[in-house]
Formats: sequence, structure tokens, C-alpha cells
Amino acid sequence: MTKEQILELKTLLNTPNNIVIVPHRNPDGDAMGSTLGLYHYLKQYQHNVIVIAPNDYPDFLKWIPGEETVLKFETQQEDSNTHIENADIIFTLDFNAFHRAGHQMADVLEQSSAIKVMIDHHQQPDDYAKYMYSDVRMSSTCEMVYNFIEMLGDDAKINATIATCLYVGIMTDTGSFRFPATTSRTHQVIGNLIEKGADNSQIHNNIYDTNSYSRLQLLGRAMQNLKVIPELRTAYITLTQAELDEFNFKKGDTEGFVNYALSLKGIIFAAIFIESQQDQIIKISLRSKGEFSVNEFSRAHFNGGGHTNAAGGRSEDDMLTTINKFISILPQYKQDLSQ
Repeated sequence: MTKEQILELKTLLNTPNNIVIVPHRNPDGDAMGSTLGLYHYLKQYQHNVIVIAPNDYPDFLKWIPGEETVLKFETQQEDSNTHIENADIIFTLDFNAFHRAGHQMADVLEQSSAIKVMIDHHQQPDDYAKYMYSDVRMSSTCEMVYNFIEMLGDDAKINATIATCLYVGIMTDTGSFRFPATTSRTHQVIGNLIEKGADNSQIHNNIYDTNSYSRLQLLGRAMQNLKVIPELRTAYITLTQAELDEFNFKKGDTEGFVNYALSLKGIIFAAIFIESQQDQIIKISLRSKGEFSVNEFSRAHFNGGGHTNAAGGRSEDDMLTTINKFISILPQYKQDLSQ
């Protein structure tokens, strides 16, 4: 984003507008932290602001300040459509292609005449935004929102509420600051957020220390289903709909499961395959270490994408067919996986 664009946006935001902020479908900590952080910032300028999430999100995110104001497009479509149709500005955060909001919401966003602003750190952005802040090197969209506010000359407006929201996304998207995208700048931002009132210990507890008994049982089943292909330094987990139902699955319960597979000694590529009868797909999460790009792998084979070391995808085949496809593809990457 150029200095000229920043000045244009600053002028635009100095006058109250109808603003809609949208995260991607199945929003995670970075999506909800960034949208709500930006929400609280824009409210200080007397804008009429609403966050519209494409669908619901896990309970462990429902304590974030301002969460109770969020509309869910999937269940509040009429109200959501009205806000989008009346919007002067639409911010899309933590995604860079309208279809990532779900096809129904994508159609409404595409038809909107509002000025579009993208803030995102994923690869290969679509060209729909008048103002685009896109940087794949960034740890998280929350770190980018911090930078965005700073670029507008408003870092003094980052209060404890905004700091809390932004801390959530940086912490979750960096794997508690251990992923390669965590830079010295990331730690500087985190330090500033703590100084501004983010309670790092409490935030961590709210996100990670709220396990239910059934979730831990589901984790146990996932570990029982863990398979390893040592010659290709790959591990994968499967969870069927029946297994999810057995342990009273709730949205967000499988968050982080794939990282257990990646933590195995010698493994550099990990996947989890989760059956969703409601969507009639197998949901796929991919993780890697080092140079192996799960973004490219997912784009090439499983209708997805994301980052070099973290991506998602989907399969419309059944579980067995999907796993067989996955295993059959791996030898193509033997050289990359052997390094």
C-alpha cells in the first residue's frame, strides 16, 4: 500500500461511513481478532461499523471483546445483505478471494458498489480491492492491522480492547510465536500490545486452556488414527463423521490436531482429513516444515491454498478415495520430502 493510498484512506476514514468488515468462512483466531480489532479502532471515528462473519466460529473465540455484535451471514442473511448493500466501505480481512467467504456471501460482496479494502497475508490475491495491503511475509493479519493503524498515524488509539483482539490473532497464527513467520518485528508488536493492556496470560488461557472432556477424547481418537509414511517423512490423521459424532464434536474441536502429526520426529509434512456430511466434503488441513510448500500442494491437488507451511483444502470424494489419492500423489514429491 503506497503512501498516497494511505493518505486517501485516512481522508476517507476521517468522515463517518457505513463500514462492513468481513473475515473468511470458518473464521479462526486471526480472522476474528483482526476484524474485531479493526472494528474497535473504526468505532473511535464514529463510523457505523459491523463485522459480518460468513458463518459461526468456535466457542473459544466468543470471549473476544465485541464478539457479541458480530452478524453471521449463514443464519442472519437478511440483516447481513442490508448492511452490505448500504456499505460505503467493505474491509475484507484474512482472505484475498471472495469465494473464501462462501459462495452465497461472495455473490453479495461482488455485487456491492462499496469501496473494497483488503488486508491479508495469503498468497496469490485476487484483484478486487481498490486498496490492497497484501504481504505474505507477515505473521498474521492481526500484525498487519496493527501496522495499518500505525501507517494511519493512529497507534495512540490502540487501547487495551484493540490490543487484546490483535494479540489473539498474532498468537494463534504464529503457533504461540514459534512458526517461521514470527519475526523480531512480531515480538516488538506483541510487546507494544502488552504495554497497551493485552493480558497475555489470560488470553492464552482463554484460547488454549478451555478443553472439554469430549474434545480430549476426540484428540485421543485422532492420535489412534495417526498414520506415518516414514520414507516420505509424512504423517496424516483421519476423522470420520461417525467419530466426530461419537465425541460430540463442536466447531473448533479439531483445531491444532494436525500439529501433533507434524511434531513427530523426522516428519516434515502432515495432514488431517475430516469428514463433513453436512457439506458433503472431506476437509483437509496441511502443515509442513522448511521449504515444502503445502500451499502449492493444496492448490495443485485439493482445491485449496494458504501459506507455504500452513494450508487447507477439500475433497468431494469419500474418505477412503481421498486418502488413496493423497498417498498416490506423495511419490511425486519424494525429492522435496527427502531433503
